[in-house]
Parts: sequence; structure tokens; C-alpha cells
Amino acid sequence: MLVHGPTPTRVEIVDYDPEWPRRFARRAVELREILGERARLVEHIGSTSVPGLAAKPVVDIVVGIDDPDDEPAYLPDLEAAGYELRVTEPRHRALRAGEPGEPVNLHCYAPDDVETRRYLVLRDHLRSHPDDRDRYAATKRELARHEWDDMNYYAEAKGPVIRDILDRAGWVEP
Repeated sequence: MLVHGPTPTRVEIVDYDPEWPRRFARRAVELREILGERARLVEHIGSTSVPGLAAKPVVDIVVGIDDPDDEPAYLPDLEAAGYELRVTEPRHRALRAGEPGEPVNLHCYAPDDVETRRYLVLRDHLRSHPDDRDRYAATKRELARHEWDDMNYYAEAKGPVIRDILDRAGWVEP
């Protein structure tokens, strides 16, 4: 469920920025300070985590929380640090922070959740397969030419190419 409802948007895709890993590193330190042992995993995911890949200039992070549905166990600490809840789904919370300037999307899943594993498989495959990385970049640039009723529709439109890349990476849906 979108906490604030759909937000019409245009997607901006920019060339890879070597500052993105440094932005992640700063946020990772912050998240570990905020959450301590509750953050069982903190990983840079999404296009900004793949050197050479064009992306939206928003750093995506997955944090492994044992029970993302137990919001009182972690959400107040993240909100106090400036993270705003944007999406609530079973086993998943998405938050946003750093606007303007250094925006970050934070995805809270269990460390062993299928979505966590899928993010990491896609990231690792794109890091080591430039042909798939370039194909994904071209798809994103094409989709960015459209206006979207919400960012989630853009994400869904990338689904077929992501599924194909995951198949090439040997991903088997559990």
C-alpha cells in the first residue's frame, strides 16, 4: 500500500556517478548506528550499485530486519532519523530520506526473504555481465521517455527485462 497514494512522475536516468557507492557507505554507517544488531544485513542494491550503469540518482538500500511487519521494533528509530515511510506491504516496508540532495530508498525485508536474494542476484549479475547491464540501461532510458502515474508503474514496466536477466543469471523462483 502506498502511504501517500500514487504520485505522477517523470523518471530521470543519468549516467553512472562514482559518488553513489560513497553515498551508500555513509548511509550504511548511519543505519548500523540507528538499528544496531536489528540491521542484520545492509546492502547497496539497484542500479546505483552497479558500476557503469545509468540510473535514477537515488541510492537504493536493503536492510535485513528479522520481522519487517513488527514496525514498533525499528520504524520509530528510522523515522526519528529522517526516514519517511512510503510503502507498507506484508514482509516489506519502503522508506525515503535525503531529499533534496542525496535521496535514498530504504527497503526493509527479512535478511533471507526471496526479494532480498533477488535484489542481490540481479546486482551481482549486472556487475559481471556488461551486455546485460547495457541492455538494462537502454530499457530504462526508453521507459524514462514516458510520464508515469506513479514510480511503481515504471518499476513494473522494467519487469520483463529484469525477469529475463534473472533467468540468465540462473535465478529460480522459490
